[in-house]
Amino acid sequence: MEAILQASTNLKHSTLLRLLYETGMRIGEGHALTFKSFDFERRTVRVVPEKGSRARELKISPKLCALVMQFYAKYPDGVFPDQQSARKHLGRVRRSLAKISCNPRFLNVHLHTFRHFRAIYEYHRTKDLLYVQQILGHRSISNTVRYARFVDWETDEYIAKAAKNLEEASKLIESGFDYVTEMDSVKLFRKRK
Repeated sequence: MEAILQASTNLKHSTLLRLLYETGMRIGEGHALTFKSFDFERRTVRVVPEKGSRARELKISPKLCALVMQFYAKYPDGVFPDQQSARKHLGRVRRSLAKISCNPRFLNVHLHTFRHFRAIYEYHRTKDLLYVQQILGHRSISNTVRYARFVDWETDEYIAKAAKNLEEASKLIESGFDYVTEMDSVKLFRKRK
């Protein structure tokens, strides 16, 4: 997915694709965004729902904030590309990447793939279907469950570390390790490989 984002050089389309990638919103929700939808101080975007889903406010990265500000500086009355335009652009990018890298799997990436990616990523990270439901704006958890079935839990591998004191534990947490348990006065942490 990151290769597609990097290969997209058109400011309008690359901003929209990164929005889809980071938030998991639908293409129609992305097209409906306006400057007022963004809170650059809090780094959030307010998504107006479509298809009967729920409105939601989602966090966005500093990189995406900068990209959106650049987009609105260049296009003050800017409207993000519609589905047809975005689909054509993505088609050109993925065909180019598939040819350059000799990897036909790029051809399987569609606009909705970004939504699936975000859902699977967040579920894999949190293992919390209700959280994923909230991000995607689903009204029914049964819609969200469809995304969770793609995660292969058999391949989970972890790095384990032990901390004997507060300083070691702090360093492990800062490097992305999660606390698991304590045994013999030693705190155990783990992080996915």
